[in-house]
This record gives sequence, C-alpha cells and structure tokens, in this order.
Amino acid sequence: MAGHSKFKNIQFRKDRQDGLRSKLFSKLSRDITLAAKTGLPDPAANSRLRLAIANAKAESMPKDNIDRAIKKAQGGDADTYEEIRYEGFGPGGVGLIVEVLTDNRNRAAANVRTHFGKNGGNMGDTGSVAFMFDRLGEIVYPPSAGAEEAVLEAAIDAGAQDAESDADGHVILTAFEDLGAVIEALEASLGPAKSTKIVWRARTETPVGEAEAATLMKLVAALEDDDDVQSVWTNAEISDEIMARLGG
Repeated sequence: MAGHSKFKNIQFRKDRQDGLRSKLFSKLSRDITLAAKTGLPDPAANSRLRLAIANAKAESMPKDNIDRAIKKAQGGDADTYEEIRYEGFGPGGVGLIVEVLTDNRNRAAANVRTHFGKNGGNMGDTGSVAFMFDRLGEIVYPPSAGAEEAVLEAAIDAGAQDAESDADGHVILTAFEDLGAVIEALEASLGPAKSTKIVWRARTETPVGEAEAATLMKLVAALEDDDDVQSVWTNAEISDEIMARLGG
C-alpha cells in the first residue's frame, strides 16, 4: 500500500509539472505568434520575434512548437491577441504589475480583478504602480560565458546599464529601448545569450510579514495560473526566514 501511495504522489507531481509546462509553452507560443504577426516572420529581421524565440528555447520548447507558432501568424488564422498591463496592490500595500496577452479583454480584466479580490488585493488605475518600477531588458549568460570582469566590460561596451555575476551565471540589464542593440553587441563578444526578456525591477521594495507574504504568494500563484497572464511582478521584500517557513 505504501508503494502504491508513493507512486500516486509522484504521478500527481508529474501531472502537475506537465500541466505547468503545457501552460508555459502555450504562453510562449502566443508571444511568438504575436511577434511574427506584428512584424516579419524572419527572426533575423524582427527583434521582437528573435526575443520571443530565444525565451522559448531557454525553456526547452521544441522547435516544432516554435515553427507552428510562426506559421500560425503567417497563415492569417491566428487569434487577435492584445497586450494589456494591469496594475494593483496586494497585501501590505505591495505593488503588482500583471502583463496579459489575450484575445478577450473583458474576460482578462474580470479574471485579474477576481484574483486580486479573492487574495487580499485590489486593482488600481493605469499608472498607479508602474512608477514604482523600471522597465528593463534582462540578458542572461551562463558562467561559461567568461569571468565576471570580462562580462562586465563586454556589457559596458555594448551599452548596457549594469551587470551582476554569481555562481549561477551573469545577468546584464539594459534600458528597454536599447535591448535589441545590446543583444546584438553582446552576441558578437560573448555569443548567444541563455535567455533574454523584459522585466520590471522595483525601484524600492515593500517589506511584508509572514501572514501578508502567505496571502501574496497565493495571489501571485492564482495570477500566474491564469491562461491570459504572461508575467507577474511585485516589489515585495520577503525575508529568507519567512520564505523558508512558507516553503518558498
């Protein structure tokens, strides 16, 4: 009986992970389709498509899935997706930015509002939270890309704003509008990046206690589980001790 229970537990976890991966691939496919639809279907001539494909490859998305997403845009049968940014506040006054890619604005707005309402938060007006963040381009390289000093020098030469290195690799930050140019310059000196994406980095963080952090984590999980939601950003500051107690 014990072995049977263990198998069921392992299978449940596998099904959960498979479900999360399927959702991730769906979101990445949508991003690729939109990028190919709004520009040329050739990544060499479409920086946004190049970025979307790089992000998909970083998540080990199969090439066939990537090709299908591009062909969907070329075939003219792609849904009309709309990019929307929602802003709001979570427990403890934490600011949240929710990026959505949807074919139904009304559904997306209702769902996001519901997630906020059920998890101790409330929606805000456009601009009510964004001023707390900087929109940046993030370019990640593995440790093998080079020594910290060499990567920092390459980042400066490429026009990036900052570079951070640790045992896991190198993270290079650049102004959003400079992302395409910096990626190309870094490829010439460091080779292809491990991943590239657009991030919202908090200018100042809001400390939260354990109870607030627990509710905030539920809110973020609910938002990230929504099919229309592409990404969620917060300015929460949660201590390592609290994260450990919450199992984060």
